[in-house]
Amino acid sequence: MFHIVLFEPEIPQNTGNIVRTAVSTGSAVHLIRPLGFEISDKKLKRAGLDYWYDAKIFYYDSFADFAAKNHGRYFFASTKAAVRYDRAEYRDGDYFIFGPESRGLPEALLRERYADAVRIPMTPNNRSLNLANSVAIVIYEALRQGDFEGLQEKGKISE
Repeated sequence: MFHIVLFEPEIPQNTGNIVRTAVSTGSAVHLIRPLGFEISDKKLKRAGLDYWYDAKIFYYDSFADFAAKNHGRYFFASTKAAVRYDRAEYRDGDYFIFGPESRGLPEALLRERYADAVRIPMTPNNRSLNLANSVAIVIYEALRQGDFEGLQEKGKISE
């Protein structure tokens, strides 16, 4: 199982969509406070819809609280990273950490963990991709590297 970590997420619809991606990929979601919304927010649950109740969601009061309770390999997604996300080697149990929509991960954290940071390529003048899209891109690359183990690969048309 992979772990999607949202550091101080701000937009409920993004978090709802990320929860939906997590349930569809067998991933867990870790939310680090403060959150920019209430967990009861209708927009959050509407975006996650019927997936919300099947999700593995964990809450933390700070990054230090999260790090004290979760040991493993961390990958920090940032537009400031030097390593392309598809060039890192992922394995089961990895944690993918994403910053808030308006400002990304804190510079101090990135400086400390720069070697563990990955970047999604994009045009030079673009500030960033949508958070939910970024999470999907990175998590599906990690799953691809593991040959999508545990996921249904083929669908079928009902008769």
